[in-house]
Amino acid sequence: GGGMAAEGDVELELETEPNGSGGGSDGAGGRAAEKPRKHDSGAADLERVTDYAEEKEIQSSNLETAMSVIGDRRSREQKAKQEREKELAKVTIKKEDLELIMTEMEISRAAAERSLREHMGNVVEALITLTN
Repeated sequence: GGGMAAEGDVELELETEPNGSGGGSDGAGGRAAEKPRKHDSGAADLERVTDYAEEKEIQSSNLETAMSVIGDRRSREQKAKQEREKELAKVTIKKEDLELIMTEMEISRAAAERSLREHMGNVVEALITLTN
């Protein structure tokens, strides 16, 4: 079995040979430099994916926060509107003024009443605003 051992030596030599013959340390260096770059890009891709997933989570939670903020604002606005409507409802308006605005501006009773109330029953101001 001595021949086998010799073959083994040859194999070993063959394995070490290509590395050495690739232009010496230069070739080996080039090959070594190439591999990590490929690996890095893979890792970078992975990171990008996790970043993306995290971003999506952040965005959706931001959206929820935004929605609740918008909801709060809406209900506040709604409340303010109701308060305003109450205030407007208190304003006393004259039927003649109302009819004047309706005929002058050719608008519905509701619209005429609204503008009149907004101007505290001042028909002149209401008409001025409506003509603008």
